[in-house]
Amino acid sequence: MNLSPLSASPAQLCVSTPASALRVPAESRAREASRSDLKWDLLLVCVAGYVLTAVGRVHQLFPALGVLRPAMLTGLLAIVLFWFDRYEIRRARHLFTPPTKFLLALLCWMMLSVTGALVPGASFELVVDNFLKTVLMYLVVAGSVRTTRDVERLAMIYLAAAAVYSIVVVTRFEVGIGNDWRLGRLYYYDANDFATFAVTAMPIGLYFLHASRRTLGRALAALALVVLALAFVRAGSRGGFIALAAVAGFVVLRYTGVALRWRMCAAAIVTLVVMGTASDRYWEQMSTILSDTDYNRTHESGRLQIWRRGVGYMLGNPVFGVGPQNFQAAEGMLSAFHDRQRLDIGVRWNAAHNSFIQIGAELGIPGLVMFVAFIAASFGLLRRASRRGADSVDTRHRALTQALMAALIGFVVGACFLSLAYSEMLYTLAALAAGIHKVMMMPDAGASTVAGASGIAGVHPLRESDVVRS
Repeated sequence: MNLSPLSASPAQLCVSTPASALRVPAESRAREASRSDLKWDLLLVCVAGYVLTAVGRVHQLFPALGVLRPAMLTGLLAIVLFWFDRYEIRRARHLFTPPTKFLLALLCWMMLSVTGALVPGASFELVVDNFLKTVLMYLVVAGSVRTTRDVERLAMIYLAAAAVYSIVVVTRFEVGIGNDWRLGRLYYYDANDFATFAVTAMPIGLYFLHASRRTLGRALAALALVVLALAFVRAGSRGGFIALAAVAGFVVLRYTGVALRWRMCAAAIVTLVVMGTASDRYWEQMSTILSDTDYNRTHESGRLQIWRRGVGYMLGNPVFGVGPQNFQAAEGMLSAFHDRQRLDIGVRWNAAHNSFIQIGAELGIPGLVMFVAFIAASFGLLRRASRRGADSVDTRHRALTQALMAALIGFVVGACFLSLAYSEMLYTLAALAAGIHKVMMMPDAGASTVAGASGIAGVHPLRESDVVRS
C-alpha cells in the first residue's frame, strides 16, 4: 500500500498512490507544513529548561528556583513528551548516527567497569545517578530538533545560560589582589571549568552577532560577548586561555560562514575587554604556561606528574580501568606515595586534570577509544552538515554548524586540562551537532531555513498523521 499526502481529498485517500507522488517539491512541502511549526512547542521549552539547569546551573544561581526542582521537572517532562511526540523527524531511529552509537557503547562499557572499580559505590552513583541521565538527555536534545531554527533556539539558550552565569559570578564574587586576584569557588563549576564554559559560548555569541536581523539582537549578542570575556578574565584560567586561543585561531582562519568583518568585530570586542580588564597578575599567570619552574611540571600534585600516574593507572588496568569516578581513589590507593597514609602523612587524592587521561584511567583503553571516537564523530557530523550548508542559498546553515564546531573545539582543548569527561557541556554540544546534522541530512523529512530570525517561512516536517495508508 502506498502513502498519500494530506493534501489529497478524502476520495483520493481511498485510491492507491504511486510512490513518485511522494516526492513533493520543497515549495509544496513548505505550503503544506503548518506555520505553527516555526514556534516553540512544549518539548523544546523543556529541553531549553534542561540546558539552563544542567549546563547553566540557573537553579543554583537563584536558589528560589531550586524549590521547584527544575532540572528533574524539565528533564522528566522532556523525556515523556519526546516519547509520545508524533513528528516523524523526532523519531529516535533518526538519531543512530556514529556519535550516538559510540556514546551508547561508552555507557555500556561504564556499566561493565563498575564491577571491578576500586570504590564500586562511587562508580555506581556516577553511572546510575548521573551519566545514564546525561546519555538519555543527549538523545532527547538531539531528537527534539525539528528544524535548523530549533538548533538556533537551543544554541541561543546555551549562550544565554553562559552569559547569565557570568553576570552572576562577576557581581557576587569579589576579586582583589594577592592570592584573591581571581574568582574562587563558584556555583557548581570551579574557575577553570567556568572558563571553558565561557569559551564554548563565545562562538555562539559571534554567530548571533552576525545572524541577528535586528539591532537589538546584535546588541544583546555583543553584550553577551562582553560579559563572557569579563568573567573569563576574572577566572584566571591558563587552560581556558589556551582554549580561547584555539577557538580564536579557528574563527579567524576557518569560520568561513561569517563575513570577515563580523569575525574581526567579535575578536575586537573580546580583545578589548581582556586587555582592558586583565591585571598584571593575570598576565604574570599566563606567562607561566611554558615555564619549566611552574608547579605543574615540578610538584607531585602538578598536572604533568598526575598525567604520568594516570597513564600508569590505565596501563596497569588496560581493559576496564580503575572504575568510573575512581581516578581520585586511584591516587590515594594505587599511587607510589599512597603508603604514606600508614604513617599518618596526608596524601592528596588528585583529580585527573585531563578528560582523556581521566577516561583512560577509569574505563581502560577501550573506554578511551570510545570517548575519542564519540568526539571525532561529532566533529564529522558538523563537517558534513557544514558542507551541506555550503550548498544552501541561506549561508546561515553553515555559519551555525561552524559556530558549534568552534564551541566543541573550545571544549576539547579546555578538557585537556580539566576533568570534564562526564560534563553536560560536551554532551549538549554533541546533541546540537547531532540535531543539525539530522535536519540537514533529511531534506524529505524536514528541511528548513533559519526562518524565525529572518522572517521567512521554512520547510518543516510533516506529522505522521499528515500521511495515511490507502
